[in-house]
Amino acid sequence: MTDYYFTENPNAEHDEKHWSYELLGHKLNFISDRGVFSKNTIDFGTRTLLEAIQIVGSAEKILDVGCGYGPIGISLAKSFPEIQVQMTDVNERALGLAKRNAVANSVEKQTQIYKSDAYENIDDTDFTTIISNPPVRAGKSVVETIIVEAKSHLKAGGQLVIVLQKKQGAPSAKKLMQETFGNVEVLKKNKGYYILRSAHE
Repeated sequence: MTDYYFTENPNAEHDEKHWSYELLGHKLNFISDRGVFSKNTIDFGTRTLLEAIQIVGSAEKILDVGCGYGPIGISLAKSFPEIQVQMTDVNERALGLAKRNAVANSVEKQTQIYKSDAYENIDDTDFTTIISNPPVRAGKSVVETIIVEAKSHLKAGGQLVIVLQKKQGAPSAKKLMQETFGNVEVLKKNKGYYILRSAHE
């Protein structure tokens, strides 16, 4: 059986890697492993999203849905020391790595990292930003859930920002975001990757 990164308990044999990568102007240290998404480096979609997203600072409360080993949430927490970031995933191996990476980069006090299948275990409804590099291999319905249910967890004026490749459904996701929020914009396009943003008005 193929062991995908969106599996709850990956059974791939452990092969931890320790490496550094600069994101948002900070050199960050990461631990990754088999059974998680993009274990060898920060994937291009994540890098493109981080280059495009706009965070205002101290008033922000951020949710990173499908956080993997944590590059998005951790880099934002490192760059904006006053914000709070919640990070969720279904992959327990990834969550364990994300917690270790938060400690390694001294942002553990700013971050809450816990298991949730999309918004299943998320009660808060006042996020200013929900971010996702969604697990497209988990299926179209998972991506659609992340988009549609984001609205009920955002405060007025909040934003949903996601990254998708054109060939993996960016045009249909853009249409769904327009239908759900009444607005959508392309923050950035690069090598087939779309950074899409909708505001909860």
